Amino acid sequence: MKFSLIMASVGRIREPERFLASLAVQTYRDYEVIVVDQNRDDRLIPLLESYETQFSIKHLRSAPGLSRARNVGLKHITGDVVAFPDDDCWYPPRLLEGVCKLFQTDPKWDILAVAPLDNKGNPFLSKAFVRHNYLTQKSVWGSAISWNLFMKAYVPQAVGYFDETLGVGAGTRWGSGEETDFLLRAMQKGFRIWSEPGLVVYHETAYVRLGVSYGKKAYRYALGMGRVLRKNRYPITLTLYFILKPLLGAVAMLAMVRPHKAFRYGCMFSGRLIGFLSTSGIRDSIRGIRECE
Repeated sequence: MKFSLIMASVGRIREPERFLASLAVQTYRDYEVIVVDQNRDDRLIPLLESYETQFSIKHLRSAPGLSRARNVGLKHITGDVVAFPDDDCWYPPRLLEGVCKLFQTDPKWDILAVAPLDNKGNPFLSKAFVRHNYLTQKSVWGSAISWNLFMKAYVPQAVGYFDETLGVGAGTRWGSGEETDFLLRAMQKGFRIWSEPGLVVYHETAYVRLGVSYGKKAYRYALGMGRVLRKNRYPITLTLYFILKPLLGAVAMLAMVRPHKAFRYGCMFSGRLIGFLSTSGIRDSIRGIRECE
């Protein structure tokens, strides 16, 4: 079982070096690294050259946008399992070995979501990884993020590319949701996703900053979520749950006299609602699909 690890990178040196160093000590050795470089300079070349004798590295270039980078990488995979590590995440030494064993032991799973932890060992997303779990339309939002996913290569072959109008650097309003959109499309085709708390990926800590700038970021991310809910035709009950949940959170924070958190929840509520109601998202998605074909 060969792994194809697609890593997009822009503006960093130290973090990609840490990730490559974590690959160099993996107990499982059958993998290739596909680095999709979005820098305007050659800052990554000396780093990549220092590791090219230790494992297979493909150095590609792409236009800005995380989804665009991953789509470029998908066109060059040769492995049986595909993953999308961030350039600021890193793997524990036995991760690839563990993923391989799980897929071989229980072949009914098409996609595996391992536990995402920060550099202090705390849950990165939520406390969803307290037990083994089959992911659904509801739980996928709190359990899966691109860099904790491993999928068999036939999944993207059947599902297609990431929607390039969604996510960081897309050049649209939709600041997140590309990996969830991909997973929902995979579910619609009958592919099964399993969360595995016994295997982990580490990622740089996501610091929560309060204030207007963080509110804007929360709003952009929420716009993407609302767009994905609309695009994938979520049931009305789940749609209302996801849209109204931050509104209730804002009310609760106001009652507790925590205005900064109330503001953040308010941004999330308005973003999810506007993203869901927006009709421009349909045009954006059609354009994104055409661009990545």
